[in-house]
Amino acid sequence: MNFKTLLSERISVVIPETDVGLIHSLIEIPKQVEMGDFAMPCFRFAKEMKKSPQAVAEQIVNAMDKPDFISEIKIAGAYINFFVDKAMFATAVMDELLKKGEDFGRSDEGIGKTIVIDYSSPNIAKPFHVGHLRTTVIGQALYNIYRHLGYTVVGINHLGDWGTQFGKLIVAYRKWGNKAEVEKGGIMELTRLYVKYHDEAETDKTLDDIARSEFVKMQNNEPEAIALWKWFNDLSIVEFEVIYKKLGIKFDHYTGESFYNDKMDAVIDELKEKQLLEESDGAMVVDLSEANMPPCLILRTDGGTLYPTRDIAAAFYRKNTYNFDKCLYVTAIDQNLHFAQWFKVIDRMGYDWAKNLIHVPFGLVSLETGKLSTRKGNVVMMAELLDEAVQKTREIIEQKNPNLANKESVANQVGIGSVIFNDLFNSRIKDVVFSWDKMLNFEGETAPYVQYAHARACGVLEKSKLEGKSESATDFSSLTDDASIDLIKLLYDFPAKLTESVSKYEPFVLTRHLVSIAQEFNRFYHENEVLTAEHSVKLARLELVACVKRALKTGLNLLGISAPSEM
Repeated sequence: MNFKTLLSERISVVIPETDVGLIHSLIEIPKQVEMGDFAMPCFRFAKEMKKSPQAVAEQIVNAMDKPDFISEIKIAGAYINFFVDKAMFATAVMDELLKKGEDFGRSDEGIGKTIVIDYSSPNIAKPFHVGHLRTTVIGQALYNIYRHLGYTVVGINHLGDWGTQFGKLIVAYRKWGNKAEVEKGGIMELTRLYVKYHDEAETDKTLDDIARSEFVKMQNNEPEAIALWKWFNDLSIVEFEVIYKKLGIKFDHYTGESFYNDKMDAVIDELKEKQLLEESDGAMVVDLSEANMPPCLILRTDGGTLYPTRDIAAAFYRKNTYNFDKCLYVTAIDQNLHFAQWFKVIDRMGYDWAKNLIHVPFGLVSLETGKLSTRKGNVVMMAELLDEAVQKTREIIEQKNPNLANKESVANQVGIGSVIFNDLFNSRIKDVVFSWDKMLNFEGETAPYVQYAHARACGVLEKSKLEGKSESATDFSSLTDDASIDLIKLLYDFPAKLTESVSKYEPFVLTRHLVSIAQEFNRFYHENEVLTAEHSVKLARLELVACVKRALKTGLNLLGISAPSEM
């Protein structure tokens, strides 16, 4: 299946001063069939070769040794378009896909490398709402794809379990709460108390002073304050786990901010030893003016630590514990400066692994009525969203396929899958305005569309009784019609899309590719007889259906979505 590699090597012979890896990266599969099966733009070579891009293309084509699998080469402006021998291409790709089987798309590119991913990270005692969805599903998708590519992956839920907000919650609980109500209401009751606190604090200015003193008690490890804090934590994690179970999310470690409380002094001491700490209006900072950034606050005027202090301590702990090759932080785009600052602090401390700390930002989620706010209670709860998605799916099943077996299971798989898929369908950097209609739309480029294509493939294979009984000498040279070749090209490109997804930290690359596979499969199924075709053609087409089924199931699972066999 190394057609791109073979092409790259042939081209590199003609322009030996150019890295073969660069050539490989430029070769793409065009969306328009008339542009060839593979294409390469020549703009990147024009300056070095002191020729126009079209002249470069002509030089390459005239000089290169055409591989056997290429039937024709055409030049279109600055592009070289390669047309494959369809029978040879189909046979080579199908043989490779069948050999891979359930390991479709796997690779060993990550063997010996460790990726740490910090994602989800909700705040203790605050509701898990739709604003937490993006970090959670983006992080889990990256986790799954990295593992599929052979990497050792460590998933960390960096809980927001420390800070002055707990002093506020303790004050609110003592003034307006009681144990029975909190035990009964859980996070929602804690949220009510938190909102109540901020309403009261607008007129009673003494509350903030009391809250700060309660947090100091926590910092001093006073038993009563710590007991309340642990109680709030335990209640919260129980409720978070319900959401994570529904979403199919698992973490290797729950190590929140509090975990690093005893690890910050070493960081502060090293900063002092390396003369990087400076006094600024009573606070201690690291000057970052040389990087055109504001100073990074390390210690408050009262000597208390801040988010950067904890994040730096956490980075050192993770490097020492896991010896990561990369550590990813999946958080909102509005934290760009925060991460840039403390990444730079580690760089100034003299650690070259600072370059392997990667912020993976994403756009914000807002309601159609405005920005989410826990303080004002303006949130869409994640549990409600998932329940609504499942209920909507259940209603559609009752309308379209009331006799479906395992209706409840399918409703959960499709409903929750639609929520995850919707979030992962666009580039993560784009803002999302949350809309029930959009989230639960079951037409077009959605999870149900891809899941249904998978179910259709399962149905065809079930009727044929082929799967697991394939003939070793299947002739794939009949798969040369446009629909079959276009589908095979997408399957061929599947491993490259996985690599692209993690190299760009963009799960949507895979999401879009699955939609393309589903669309082409539906076209293939519409244009080709499968079960009634002549025997050798039938076998070839059924094997292609089986490969599509595996690709869709693998891809959906990597995104954290189930692939029902019936819908």
